[in-house]
Amino acid sequence: MKITWLAHAAFLIEGDGLRIITDPYDPADLNLPPIRERADVVIRSSSDDRAHAFVGTLPQGYDLVTATEITDRGATVRGLDIEAIWSQESLIHKDVPRDNAMYRFMVEGMDIAHMGDVGNPLSDRQLDALSGIDVLLALVGGPPTIELEDLEDVLNVVEPRLVIPMHFRIPGPKFSMLPASAFTDRYPPERVQRLGTSELELSRDTLPDDMQIYVLEPAIGPR
Repeated sequence: MKITWLAHAAFLIEGDGLRIITDPYDPADLNLPPIRERADVVIRSSSDDRAHAFVGTLPQGYDLVTATEITDRGATVRGLDIEAIWSQESLIHKDVPRDNAMYRFMVEGMDIAHMGDVGNPLSDRQLDALSGIDVLLALVGGPPTIELEDLEDVLNVVEPRLVIPMHFRIPGPKFSMLPASAFTDRYPPERVQRLGTSELELSRDTLPDDMQIYVLEPAIGPR
């Protein structure tokens, strides 16, 4: 499996003969170049957040899954089974919090979860829905997404083998986000690897035994 962090909450995940894009963004909203990657499946955490749900720049030919629409039943698209976990934007930092959803799926025998745009501590039900994941694409930029203390609680319970930070401060976006170091500095240096690249290749055999944090560079730079 190959994971490429495009930027913000958008990843390209390749494996099992599929190209999967998560949470594509509106380039005008993020002050970033558009995503032009081809995808077989596009999964987005909601339909109404242009930083997480904009498909206008993607080449046609993909199947679109909106996680908020499948929280009660899941979906299978091109042989990919997707489960969604209802969540919301911050109840504290947002005047009118919108619904979104976290989601998980399996590629090359590895369970991957994407945290969508959740802005609150996770409930026991949400934590149960994330149990057993191998790779967590984690929101680490702080409010209005999940507080870092609450994220740490998630990691202590769910115990993913690999955490890949996303949705943190990079050149381009103008809205407030913490740098990745605000998250990584909470952990001992031996648990953190800054790979200096936007791409990562994984197999079940190369997954770390204990939780590691791999920090990628965005593949798409500022406009």
